[in-house]
Amino acid sequence: MAEWLGLLRSLLVYWRPGRQRGLRRLYRPLVAPGDLVFDIGAHVGDRSAAFAALGARVVALEPQPRVAALLRRLPPIRRWTGGGRITVRPEAVGRAAGTARLAISRRTPTVSTLSETWRAGLAAANPSFRRVRWDRTVDVPVTTLDRLIECYGLPRFCKIDVEGYETEVLAGLSRPLPALSVEFVAGRLDLAAACIRRLDALGRYEFNAVPGERRRFVFDAWVPGARLCSWLDAGAGGVSSGDLYARLAAPGAAA
Repeated sequence: MAEWLGLLRSLLVYWRPGRQRGLRRLYRPLVAPGDLVFDIGAHVGDRSAAFAALGARVVALEPQPRVAALLRRLPPIRRWTGGGRITVRPEAVGRAAGTARLAISRRTPTVSTLSETWRAGLAAANPSFRRVRWDRTVDVPVTTLDRLIECYGLPRFCKIDVEGYETEVLAGLSRPLPALSVEFVAGRLDLAAACIRRLDALGRYEFNAVPGERRRFVFDAWVPGARLCSWLDAGAGGVSSGDLYARLAAPGAAA
């Protein structure tokens, strides 16, 4: 019962009226009709649906078995799966293919995670996690970004929201992607900085950030990784979570 109540809460939060419109507005500069998009950590599919509505082909990965089963049955997702616009895969993504143990929070499934260190220390570092309990574990299949690219091609955009496992996801990528986002969470901003360093090692990126659910970028112009790391070091504006965005810099753009 607790797990279904948690899923109901997610549906109410992520499918609330008006949210899809805001997501489409946010992603429109990054996703065009015909683009391929990877949604890593799709949860209840709100962003997958927004990508599909913008005309993209979406590969959505969600490792929680019950969430993935629900995702396939949601009317806004089924609208696109029938025509092949959204493909749902019940898998996690990491540095190597295989299996991994997923810790599930039945009351708050949006924070289920593969990272033991992330969940072990976050309650003390971030007040919003103090009542979170991870009360179930399950072994799940794991693939890599490189394998997904071999199967589907290079995505134009990749959204990564995997609750502290973002660096492991990027460790399974050996080439730069045109654009992507990774989640950050107060209390483990060091992981976000590590993601920036990893991306800078793959290609010449420029960055921005969206705090929380605000749908607006922090910086008027995209900035180098060092500038965004400084923003993280200063506390990321005091927000509890958000997303970092990265895109390959245009040829000839100032470093």
